[in-house]
Amino acid sequence: MMKRSGLLAVGAALTLTANLSAQPSGWPPPAGQLTVNVWPGAAPGSPTNLPPEADTTTAKDNLIAGRSLVRLGNVSVPTLTLYRAKGTSGSNPAVVVFPGGGYSILAIDLEGTEVCDWLNAAGVTCVLLKYRVPNTGPYPKSPAALQDAQRAVGLVRAHAQEWGIDPKRVGVLGFSAGAHLAAALSTHYDKRLYDSMDAADQLSCRPDFAVIVYPGYLALADKNFAANPDINPTADTPATFIVQAEDDPVHVENATVYFMQLKNAKVPAELHIYAKGGHGYGLRRTELPVTTWPQAVETWLHTIGILAAR
Repeated sequence: MMKRSGLLAVGAALTLTANLSAQPSGWPPPAGQLTVNVWPGAAPGSPTNLPPEADTTTAKDNLIAGRSLVRLGNVSVPTLTLYRAKGTSGSNPAVVVFPGGGYSILAIDLEGTEVCDWLNAAGVTCVLLKYRVPNTGPYPKSPAALQDAQRAVGLVRAHAQEWGIDPKRVGVLGFSAGAHLAAALSTHYDKRLYDSMDAADQLSCRPDFAVIVYPGYLALADKNFAANPDINPTADTPATFIVQAEDDPVHVENATVYFMQLKNAKVPAELHIYAKGGHGYGLRRTELPVTTWPQAVETWLHTIGILAAR
């Protein structure tokens, strides 16, 4: 564990990064929430002359639980937005949230801001990562989203004291492609995929726990649902919670195959499979039992000691 002086030194080294205001966005964060750029300059390998970031939702897009959602596209400037836990003090657990969207868009409210509202109410600080899309994953097809995720967790630990976060209780939670990103970070944290920028990159980007919600890209449908060879859990992979519906068109094998990989690596893991639910429901409640998964996550967080025992 870093001494207090070390944490202060890291904070001083990151002052410039923390004070960088986020670029104009197709999704403005709620007023009063701290938002910082993930990178002190241009993100690694970023192309130039990209179209502007925008909500790509159209009138023909489907609704979730009768409500629309923001499908944020053309993200070239990744950011972190901090949502502090409500009614708490001291060092809280934190979760870095990765919205899904097939590495093409980000469902930034359905699988982002709404998730942070829930986590805050449960006593967990939320840090929402707006990572680069489109065509930024899955790793290793592109390293961009995983670069953003690695950098994000390092930044959270670097700002832990400032943001009231326990640096030893920093987890990740992702949906669909974001769930794949959470699994990729859980198994690719030992080496950064970019050149070090500052003191944040000297801190571990290994999550302390992971929540994987209706994942994709973890089992290969064209290979008889073999495990993705680029996702290889070891005994050091963090404890993981997985949930998916059996009728998910993205294929429930993504959950079951990854669970067996974790089990074989002796990683503590909890798997929830529901009969119906499809894909992309986020936290929006319907009559289907699968939409009660957040309560199961809260119970699990108490079970593994991230939240205080009840």
